[in-house]
Amino acid sequence: MRDVSKFVEESIQKLKDEIKETAIIACSGGVDSTTAAVLVNKAIGKQLVTVFVDTGYLRKGEAEKVQELLKSLDLNLHFIDASKEFYKALRGVSEPERKRKIIGNLFIKVFEREAEKVGADTLIQGTIAPDWIESGGELRDTIKSHHNVGGLPKDMKMKLVEPLRDLYKDEVRKLARHMDLEFAEKQPFPGPGLAVRVLGEPTEERTNILREACAIVEEELETAARRNECELPWQYFAVLLPVKSVGVRGDVRAYGETVVIRAVQSLDGMTASASRLSFDILERISVRITNAMQEIVRVVYDVTHKPPGTIEWE
Repeated sequence: MRDVSKFVEESIQKLKDEIKETAIIACSGGVDSTTAAVLVNKAIGKQLVTVFVDTGYLRKGEAEKVQELLKSLDLNLHFIDASKEFYKALRGVSEPERKRKIIGNLFIKVFEREAEKVGADTLIQGTIAPDWIESGGELRDTIKSHHNVGGLPKDMKMKLVEPLRDLYKDEVRKLARHMDLEFAEKQPFPGPGLAVRVLGEPTEERTNILREACAIVEEELETAARRNECELPWQYFAVLLPVKSVGVRGDVRAYGETVVIRAVQSLDGMTASASRLSFDILERISVRITNAMQEIVRVVYDVTHKPPGTIEWE
């Protein structure tokens, strides 16, 4: 995308030609879906219904922050708390691809219910190039099914429109900056949310543990970056392993959870390098997590690049 102004102009005209009735967009508050929402809103205005779903797998305080953000952008916002529905659907599910496909299917069911209420026949998604590349198809191997690609049901009733489909993450950020959107530098967050950062069954209890650990990782790294102790990573979070380990609480044996800190530098998400964080920063994160959360007895740091790893663990 060399000419951002031209891209915006051509996209708006194409969207006007393509969407004649009410459309509904799945918006998580992330850079991709929110940029898509703003772009489509420029084309069709209040014909666009922006749906934000709380799946129960959001980060700490995110539901409130995203609602505030979307309202500030003058989007026609509909908020749905479907957390109980998502927890139930993922009960007993541990395999990553099954998680993503179940979440994708349930997302569509939620949107179809909302679309029926508002009379929408078109679903907008903030799908970008890495999503469909990694989801496989044709001659491409499936690395992981992104919930907005591999998780879509074949019998979906709505027409699908993806205005950012051919853009990479750095291009989406460039587009967001062009439209003066303050969230342009927000770090990526997977569509399935914490469900793919809780390895194994993503129960409500284990998700709550991870949510707190993620918040500590984010707060400590953002504070360290403000102090010029490190460069703020492109993406940074915690992962809860399905493996317990032996620890000590006081003079008593403890058998608790293991958390992984993950931080990487990247341009477009297609490749990434593990961030070279100092031991002092990692120690602060570890001490704070284990002091605040009695369930966690071990914290480790992931130094794997992409490839051979992926940024997310699932």
